[in-house]
Amino acid sequence: MIGTVYKSTGSWYWVKSENTLYKCRIKGKFRIKGIKSTNPIAVGDIVEFDLETKTDDETGVITKIKDRKNYIVRKSVNLSKQTHVIAANIDQVFLLVTINNPPTLTTFIDRFLVTAEAYSINAILVFNKIDIYEIEEKAEILYLKDIYEPIGYTCIEVSALENKNIDTIKELMLGKVSMFAGHSGVGKTTLVNAIEPGLDLKTKEISEQHKQGQHTTTFAEMFDLSFDAKIIDTPGIKGFGVVDMEKDELGDYFPEFFALKEHCKFNNCIHINEPNCAVKEALENDEISWSRYKSYLQILEGEEENYRTDIWK
Repeated sequence: MIGTVYKSTGSWYWVKSENTLYKCRIKGKFRIKGIKSTNPIAVGDIVEFDLETKTDDETGVITKIKDRKNYIVRKSVNLSKQTHVIAANIDQVFLLVTINNPPTLTTFIDRFLVTAEAYSINAILVFNKIDIYEIEEKAEILYLKDIYEPIGYTCIEVSALENKNIDTIKELMLGKVSMFAGHSGVGKTTLVNAIEPGLDLKTKEISEQHKQGQHTTTFAEMFDLSFDAKIIDTPGIKGFGVVDMEKDELGDYFPEFFALKEHCKFNNCIHINEPNCAVKEALENDEISWSRYKSYLQILEGEEENYRTDIWK
């Protein structure tokens, strides 16, 4: 049988085939195929599986993973030599950004966007909780939009609690598989509930002691929505480590750098110390954001501690 993985708890996978969910496990060989991932199968994967009828419960065994068209992957924070595939076969990803409670740093945004670019996944920035912001926070949103909109990223201001621009999100989701991501506490699950109230997913308040979101979503899970769309809700991501990118290709995943690349003197320019670098010239003329360039340097230099930084300090 062939189906799509809708949920994974690490040892069991819920696979949907012809409108039926089957609880499946994987054959041991998946563990020793040299896949340096903490999870060889991810939500969104299309798999082949055989049904078992040894017990009263009808369960299955996954025998093969079909080729992925793309996936979102990050370094596993606890096992730095391994990776963690967050979800696979995605049409677009909505990255939720909040100015405070909790803060989302540009370094985190840029790391996520680079990974989306590398795997050809359309990324949309969603500024949530705009109902609670004062003038300073609203100015910060405008500043961030001024960075990301000119380089091609759609930015949407929403309030899940006040239902602002929820219809805009829904229109973008029609006919697609959309993943929702962001730090714990940015309101992913509340937004999903606003988009599809019938799901009634569990949410928790921000921890007052740490001003930190509490992990309500512990595993990625896909849901079929009532308006011809699928959504993947993911656990809160504390840090985002970029995986397997060569130094000479990293700039290609910054759209504003890539657009200038042909004007650099050297075709293998990595935009640091080379003469007649179009990216450095644009930077000096304030045509490129310094925060984006800083993120680029951090990824290029492999400053691994940056993606583990405690954003609450």
